[in-house]
Amino acid sequence: MAKVSLHLLRELYSESVKILGNSYAPYSNFHVGAAVLMENDRGERKMFTGTNVENASYGLTVCAERVALLKGVSEGYRRVVALSLVAESDGEIKEVVPCGACLQVMAEFGDENLPVYNGAKVFKLGDLLPHTFNLRV
Repeated sequence: MAKVSLHLLRELYSESVKILGNSYAPYSNFHVGAAVLMENDRGERKMFTGTNVENASYGLTVCAERVALLKGVSEGYRRVVALSLVAESDGEIKEVVPCGACLQVMAEFGDENLPVYNGAKVFKLGDLLPHTFNLRV
């Protein structure tokens, strides 16, 4: 993966904040917005956003990060360049990191150097999820 500038990460974070209001979280009141920059096989880059979408059947809830990632994949973008997320609960911004399921999906389409930005700190995917499950030998 190419090195990503802090300026770009801040742009992604800004988009995460903008989309946050579309979150559907009536059960937890924990709203999450995410923005991901992805690249297709032609080297074209595009940003995708997502929010968490809860369900009365809690297991069917989908995280913001996965919504954004899967939107990109469904449009032919298969490489994750960078991801940002933000959370809000009770009117307060929270510095969060992705859950294990989201990290595993990121690992499917990114590498260990993938930057994950939460508005306060830049993490590497490999530090957040050092042992990914994969079928690559």
